[in-house]
Amino acid sequence: MSMLFGRPLCAVGFAVVATAITLALPARAEPAPPYETLIEHLDRTPATLEAEALLDAARARAQQARALPNPSISLEAENAYGRSPFTGYGAAETTFSVSQPLELWGQRGARIGAARAEADAAGLRRDQSRWAVAGRLALIYAEAEAASLQHELAAEALSLTQADASAVMALVEEGREAVLRGVQAESEVEAARAVVDETRANRDAAFARLAAVAMLTEPVTSIETSLLNRAPNPFTPDARNPLAVQIAEAELDAAGEFVNVERLRARPDVTASLGVRRFEEYDTQALTFGISVSLPLFDRNTGAISAARAEQRAAEARLASLKLEAQADRSAAQARLDASITRTRAADNGVAATEEAYRLARAGFDAGRISQLELRSIRAALIAARNTAVDARLARVRAEVELARLDGRAPF
Repeated sequence: MSMLFGRPLCAVGFAVVATAITLALPARAEPAPPYETLIEHLDRTPATLEAEALLDAARARAQQARALPNPSISLEAENAYGRSPFTGYGAAETTFSVSQPLELWGQRGARIGAARAEADAAGLRRDQSRWAVAGRLALIYAEAEAASLQHELAAEALSLTQADASAVMALVEEGREAVLRGVQAESEVEAARAVVDETRANRDAAFARLAAVAMLTEPVTSIETSLLNRAPNPFTPDARNPLAVQIAEAELDAAGEFVNVERLRARPDVTASLGVRRFEEYDTQALTFGISVSLPLFDRNTGAISAARAEQRAAEARLASLKLEAQADRSAAQARLDASITRTRAADNGVAATEEAYRLARAGFDAGRISQLELRSIRAALIAARNTAVDARLARVRAEVELARLDGRAPF
């Protein structure tokens, strides 16, 4: 994996870094697929599959809403097997009828409209889930890359510390430095070695998390395609409302449709029937037809109507809140992204300055013009600057992920 920053011209440092990285990585490295490749397989992730299934369910309900109510058939026999003159079946009247509920008052149209509005909202929620998964994947990818870089930087810091300690021990043997300085140098080496072990554990955990979230069959042991080094492209937001506001608008439309559905359910149920009646006594038959209407005396659906209207008011409140917050959130996210870009540029300049300072300090220490304490301080500044540059790049990725979430798109 290529490093982000330049390196001091120290042969011993390069040798130790190469050895440390070689020992830290398995013999057969499986680099993670590029971020773009992982994005192409978003449809395999459980969150996307769940959102897609919910959308399919909403579309199926919209299709079902168009179905007409089923008719019912009935067969009735009257005036049979009673007392005289209705003994036996000779005077019976047999009626076969078909009844069909009639959806009047616009009930069917209201039901279809509510189901269609819910499907539209489910489609927008599916898109939101997809972009949320893309953002989470980008962040985990960047965190894994940052953990790998921090391990490499810790390995190089160990090599620099060991090189400085070797120089100090040479001076101690020559009697030019106190033995205490050698003990301090060895202590610094052990501390640096502990940091290498810690960052290796963090790197392995980040790689495992990336493999799990991206649903990779092989474990990840390296990242070759950098996401931290990628600067976000300028993005012009859609002229429409942000995706979260669009979802709130769709949910408000659906809530309004459900109010209409519940209101129309309070209307009387009307059923038409048509049948044939046979008169056994006269050996003839005649048509029967009728209509039945329910009387809404006891149940006028008032509770369901009130509940639907309350849900509509809640949807209106959510929409109003999101409209107020959407623009402010996007402006804040854009400001954080701009600040992170500036911070990254400044961190890179700081790395270049501290590398040059360390090169000069090491030359001065070898010549006896710089003390061990000064060299230690400058080396610590170099290590901190390099880690700061990694943190700045990770912050830039986080800012881009947040902005992409608000815009309803995949990061980068």
